[in-house]
Amino acid sequence: MGAGRGSGLVVISRSASFADSPAPGARRNTARLTDCQTAPFPPVSHLTMKRLAILFSLVFASAAFAADEDYSPGPDAMVKEGVPQGKVTQHKWSSEIFPGTERDYWVYVPAQYDGSNPACVMVFQDGGGFVRENGAFRAPTVFDNLIASGDMPVTIGIFINPGVVPPAKEGQQPRKNRSFEYDTLSDQYARFLLEEILPEVAKDYKLTGNPDCRAICGNSSGGICAFTVAWERPDEFHKVISHIGSFTNIRGGHVYPALIRKTDPKPIKVFLQDGENDLDNLHGNWPLANQQMALALEFSGYDYEFIMGTGKHSGRHGGSIFPETLRWLWSDWKKLKP
Repeated sequence: MGAGRGSGLVVISRSASFADSPAPGARRNTARLTDCQTAPFPPVSHLTMKRLAILFSLVFASAAFAADEDYSPGPDAMVKEGVPQGKVTQHKWSSEIFPGTERDYWVYVPAQYDGSNPACVMVFQDGGGFVRENGAFRAPTVFDNLIASGDMPVTIGIFINPGVVPPAKEGQQPRKNRSFEYDTLSDQYARFLLEEILPEVAKDYKLTGNPDCRAICGNSSGGICAFTVAWERPDEFHKVISHIGSFTNIRGGHVYPALIRKTDPKPIKVFLQDGENDLDNLHGNWPLANQQMALALEFSGYDYEFIMGTGKHSGRHGGSIFPETLRWLWSDWKKLKP
């Protein structure tokens, strides 16, 4: 799998497509103690130690910034001459399942969709970021290119922003409902999709009801939300992409590795991405949490991929590998019937 110009990837995989052909510069997650870690060091003064600590802090901070900035969108995220371009429309929605909230959402319809057959569906949390033409992901352009090349099926993309509660008085700020919607471990967001958004989009387009042909994707809290939807409703969604997923104790998401190990496997295909310089705060450590997720999925025999890069808490790395991620996610599409 490509990763822009970044390097230092850890690739953990149950799939031959990744495990047998790791990314250029990738390394296995097989770190161990070496003799040099136990070798004696000459004594240094307290002042020298303070200077070294400052120096290392600056070096590591610079390395983290450089590693994250080094990722960039590849050729499949660029408009290509001769490739049919889909259409994106913007809409607004007032929810009853999340009472009092309003949100924007966008619908991408590929040029190849003619209404004669149901289309596959892919839902995105924080949809405004994924649909941006100059963003890290540029999902509509990637869809155009991969659908045209036969690497993914004709897929309608639904890009949904988190809800906000409008201000009660003029001059006040709206109340953001993002964490409640995304980080809560329940079926509420899945019901929001299945009872409100998908039926609304289905008024204009034929959407598949086959869970193998439904995917869901998100970053950070949107990433754990994507997993929660499939975990709660594996009868409706089988494909998950989580970038820098917040599998930490924001609202109890740190329990997922234990739940995965102790619950009979569900028919979910999962892609995880994170970076060595991701967050470490009162909620937990993001790289460690994602590694725990990957190990739990491995233990329970799931079809999954885990890519650990060098980035921080941003979409740059996930965006740089997004086309290859979709190729892996939809690798079975020609065998499916929407």
